Amino acid sequence: MQRFEIFLTCPPGLEEVVKQEAIETGFSAPKAIRGGVIFQGGWLHVGRANLELRCATRVLLRLARFEAKQLSQLQQQATQIDWGAHLRAGCLITVDAQCRKSRIYHSGAAAERVETAIVKATGGAVIIAGDEPADISIKLRIERDLCTISLDTSGAALYQRGHKQAIGKAPIRETLASAFLRLAGYDGKEPVLDPMCGSGTFVIEAAERAAGLSPGRSRAFAFEQLASYDGSAVPRGTDLPTGPARYFGSDRDQGAVAASQANAERAGLTAIAQFEQRAVSDITPPLEEPGLIIVNPPYGARMGDKRKLFALYGALGKVAMARFSGWRVGLVTSDAALAQATGLPWREPLPPIDHGGLPLRLYQTPPLA
Repeated sequence: MQRFEIFLTCPPGLEEVVKQEAIETGFSAPKAIRGGVIFQGGWLHVGRANLELRCATRVLLRLARFEAKQLSQLQQQATQIDWGAHLRAGCLITVDAQCRKSRIYHSGAAAERVETAIVKATGGAVIIAGDEPADISIKLRIERDLCTISLDTSGAALYQRGHKQAIGKAPIRETLASAFLRLAGYDGKEPVLDPMCGSGTFVIEAAERAAGLSPGRSRAFAFEQLASYDGSAVPRGTDLPTGPARYFGSDRDQGAVAASQANAERAGLTAIAQFEQRAVSDITPPLEEPGLIIVNPPYGARMGDKRKLFALYGALGKVAMARFSGWRVGLVTSDAALAQATGLPWREPLPPIDHGGLPLRLYQTPPLA
């Protein structure tokens, strides 16, 4: 069986979360490094990582690592890779390059040199995508003159599950939502409520995990187009759950509720995930059993003037304290003042997660009195 170094990418700050998920998924000896998690495995592991992991952003297959201080060295080394073993004739490729603290500092020039090397190594059988959508993306990272070349086996980023088509304003990505659920201590067993559900991401991610549904079951992956892929099949289990409902979302915007319902239906979760139109001030516990309230409210940086948001956060806190005894609250925001406006008894917030340059923190309460 072929074995590779497999790299699971994630936003900075989530490396340990992805490592723990990789361990639970059965991958051997994953190691957290800056920007992700590495482990050794074959095509079955590549397929399972793409299909089953909820928190990783992409799954990269390492092809080569070498030192290069000049573009000519980079091109020469890249030509030595057996590209024909991995890339099918006629496939459209693109090279995504990033340079950091290196003598090779121009990412565009670096990408062009690797593209030239690939075309030369394959005798012109591979086509540079240009403005066309690429079949396969090659990732080039140059840091302190050390070059790493990888195949992106995912294609579209893994937050694009394939069954969420209706999207609300400023949605949280599915991978990030799953990571915050984990950080909030959600284990797939307790009820979940999101009172500002937007397009339903938290609720759908929680319900899918509880039902044991693979997040990537509704989509295709780039590794399926690679010449080196050995055809290892990964079951895409689609046994849909039955009731009763234990995952709930509400929103004051009827359009958001409709979007959430449509997304849950495409995901096959309508038996256990329910949505309704309701203002934050009107929410009540959906079940007698306590569970987790998790919410990603607007926080100014993405929705406009945050001064208008203090009343919304205050209403959430008052309702939670008055009606949700025994429930825990998890709140995602980039603004500590808004979190404090809830009046909730927050524990020390976790370190920030870099989300496109925005530092998001998860604030958590113990079970409310």
